[in-house]
Amino acid sequence: MIGLSLLGIIFLGIIGVVLFMTFSPQFGSSLSKEQKAAFSQLQNFKNGKFQNQQPSPMDMDFRKVFKEMVNKSPYRKPHENIAVQKIDSASISSLNAETTRLTWFGHATFLLEMDGKKILIDPMLSKSPSPVSFAGSKRFSDEIPIEASNLPFIDAVILSHDHYDHLDYKTIKQLKNKVGQFYAPLGVGNHLESWGVDASIIYELNWGDSIQHDHINLVCAPARHFSGRGFFDRATTLWCSWIIQGKKDNIFFSGDSGYGIHYKEIGDQYGPFDISLLECGQYNENWKHLHMMPEGTAQAAVDLKSKLMMPIHWGAFTLAFHDWADPVERALAKAKELNMPITTPEIGEPVVLGEKYFPNEKWWTKYIIQ
Repeated sequence: MIGLSLLGIIFLGIIGVVLFMTFSPQFGSSLSKEQKAAFSQLQNFKNGKFQNQQPSPMDMDFRKVFKEMVNKSPYRKPHENIAVQKIDSASISSLNAETTRLTWFGHATFLLEMDGKKILIDPMLSKSPSPVSFAGSKRFSDEIPIEASNLPFIDAVILSHDHYDHLDYKTIKQLKNKVGQFYAPLGVGNHLESWGVDASIIYELNWGDSIQHDHINLVCAPARHFSGRGFFDRATTLWCSWIIQGKKDNIFFSGDSGYGIHYKEIGDQYGPFDISLLECGQYNENWKHLHMMPEGTAQAAVDLKSKLMMPIHWGAFTLAFHDWADPVERALAKAKELNMPITTPEIGEPVVLGEKYFPNEKWWTKYIIQ
């Protein structure tokens, strides 16, 4: 009798989770039949799912995962709250239109100011990259450089894919009425529309597509990853990297991606790049084809013919089992070996392209337990 009651509770719990994920708005919206039919004509969409250019298996060896969970390192997060450099709306609005400035919010979020335009890249401004605020890894810093409510009008938001640490429901709801256009890979616009973004300002692109935002050219380029916000929608929307070409500066943003042939292909076709913003953290040998190991990050910068690289996708959350500062340390070591210039700004510290010197302090060392 007790066993039957326990099974009943488990069954009801499963039903509750499924219903929550089906009807709660933060999970977004699924593809329509018409979209699936249209996508089925694309080379990178087969059997109802988008495909990577190269086979990209994820080895979920649960024995290894359990071992990593049990042998938890004390260095998986900073030993104290990370301080960030604050910016204000006035400083954003007053920037000279000839200046290209990047401000990192930690992880993969950036404010890009280029040719007089203000562009947010993968804005995740919440405390936790999770569909519910009480679950998931918490941000290492109590603050971010500027709150969404204090941002001025944003000309464009660029999205790489629909995972929670890159596409955040709460952030989009806060921003949607102060953004000119949204640019996203195929299918991601469904989420935005379901959250109240006007369909007329959403532009979806496939790999190889380009679009002009005023005089800035945006190119949707391949990445080696996957997508999905629920149990049953893996790879049903596209993931991508972005090439952002201004009047004088050429920027590459990797989104999430394992190392692959696409970096050299992009470098040959669109390089050289003035700076490449490249994923280096939240990696694991089990999923190295889907998230770059830090050594691959530096090699990708070389493949892209980049003049400068910045390691991203670290510094804000713990989403893997490695020590929190390992990604940047390993990327730095490999970049030095490959003679690749690297910048490592603090969260909120501006990187201004064209300047002779770039931020390169090892600021994270003061947050590591000695």
